[in-house]
Amino acid sequence: MLEKQKVKEVMTEDVITVSPNEDVVFAFEKLMKYKVSSLPVVDEDGILLGIVTATDLGHNLILDKYELGTTVDKVMVKDVICIGSQDNLKTAVKKMNKYGAGGGIVNQLIVVDDHKIKGIISDGDIIKALRAL
Repeated sequence: MLEKQKVKEVMTEDVITVSPNEDVVFAFEKLMKYKVSSLPVVDEDGILLGIVTATDLGHNLILDKYELGTTVDKVMVKDVICIGSQDNLKTAVKKMNKYGAGGGIVNQLIVVDDHKIKGIISDGDIIKALRAL
């Protein structure tokens, strides 16, 4: 089943993003407003530059680790785990497992074709696809 279903069939297409010059406070507010766990960081052409997560931003804001005016480009993770829209769900699960830290998983993968964001796929999207069987 996982080999037959494509990422594009279960991914979320309308990805909420943030620009690299956005203040970290506003980026965190955007995460909370839209109830998402991460924001891909993109330039004006929609090219993926990095990613920020609610966990990282929230943790560092609570600990007051950012100086006033800190922008997303100063704190984003630049090594983003991506997948293509034509890849299958088995490949997505393998990537989520392979790149997870400390025995965990990566909760979402950015879907990129030709250097442009096409969507995002989360572990929840994959679980929903399995439930539909």
